[in-house]
Amino acid sequence: MERPIVILRPREDLRIRAGHPWIYDNEIARVEGTPKAGGEIEVQDSRRLPLGSAFWNPASRIRARIYSRKPCPADTAFFVDSIRAALEWRRRFFNPEIQSLRLVFGEADGIPGLIIDSFVGKPAKDSPQPGRWLTAQFLSLGVARRKELILDALAQVFPSTGIMERSEGSVLALEGLSPAVGVLRGTVPESILMSENGLDFAIDIAGGQKTGWFLDQRANRAAVARLAPGKRVLDAFCNQGGFGLSCAAAGASEVLAVDSSAEALAALRANAELNGLSGKVRTEEANVFDFLRTIERKGEKFGLIVLDPPAFAKNRASIEAAGRGYKDLNLRAMRMLERGGILATFSCSHWFGPKLFDDMIEDAAHDAGRRLRTIEERSQDLDHPIVSGYGESRYLKCRILEVE
Repeated sequence: MERPIVILRPREDLRIRAGHPWIYDNEIARVEGTPKAGGEIEVQDSRRLPLGSAFWNPASRIRARIYSRKPCPADTAFFVDSIRAALEWRRRFFNPEIQSLRLVFGEADGIPGLIIDSFVGKPAKDSPQPGRWLTAQFLSLGVARRKELILDALAQVFPSTGIMERSEGSVLALEGLSPAVGVLRGTVPESILMSENGLDFAIDIAGGQKTGWFLDQRANRAAVARLAPGKRVLDAFCNQGGFGLSCAAAGASEVLAVDSSAEALAALRANAELNGLSGKVRTEEANVFDFLRTIERKGEKFGLIVLDPPAFAKNRASIEAAGRGYKDLNLRAMRMLERGGILATFSCSHWFGPKLFDDMIEDAAHDAGRRLRTIEERSQDLDHPIVSGYGESRYLKCRILEVE
């Protein structure tokens, strides 16, 4: 059966041939046939040379998302092969049988709009029986229309105790989709106890932020913790305590954890108690910007400060405002660090790229009158692969700096 064909304007294929999977509405010259919303199409350049198979969405600015560089039906076999390839990549660096990780990272794993996280552990209550639970996000029309096929493929490749859907966020509206949250397969406990870097954490995959835990920071938390012994640590935007508790366990003299979410701080305190670290961690519920201004005026000093804010730049239009926000945070943190103290600073926004991030840090250091010595430049962990041609896959920036 012939599929509808989308033909691009001249030269619009260059970005696609370099590896990018998105085709925007203004890049299309014409459409042959009548594609269905969420249906499969073939993509060709202006010379009618093939570029691949894609999902079609007439309601989105991203009209087509390429899932294969050759003619290929998006059937169960396709999802089995794609998920198996994603799993094999993780097995090169992790042990998915005992480690929690991101199993599928959307376009970076060749399945546009699909996010699958795997949490290995045991229920925090009732049964001590260990298991593996998956959280799934169907963030594009193409994968949302093939939910059952994907669930069947997961059952073949990576069986689990239960699968929780967490399809939420502003991207859904852009795709013409509604939020969807609920158990898709098996059973999902209220809370799961998982281990990371030798610590135990209680994770709420049904109601926690995003899919319950920021797995992309696993290696960064360990890298920062190695520098924490003997230091007074400020963990800003602490969430459930991944950085702060890692620092406390590594030998920090004290950890002050700050977040605006009372729920996140309650989870942090529970995780601190779970690991016998309650005596080393103090929490503060506050707007981080206001809090930093207040304690800077008081002249408080720290040996290590972690800045892990949410994404300030959600789109191109917000880049300038994001830069001001990042600079304000980093400037105040530098002023509050002891001479020779450590700043671990992050941005998780693709739009605020590495050069913008590094330039902002340099500007903040200049205004603070401090000199920086780079310890490490890092990104997301390897279960969130960075692939060429798709800049959106390189989103997390981490700079660990000595502030002189």
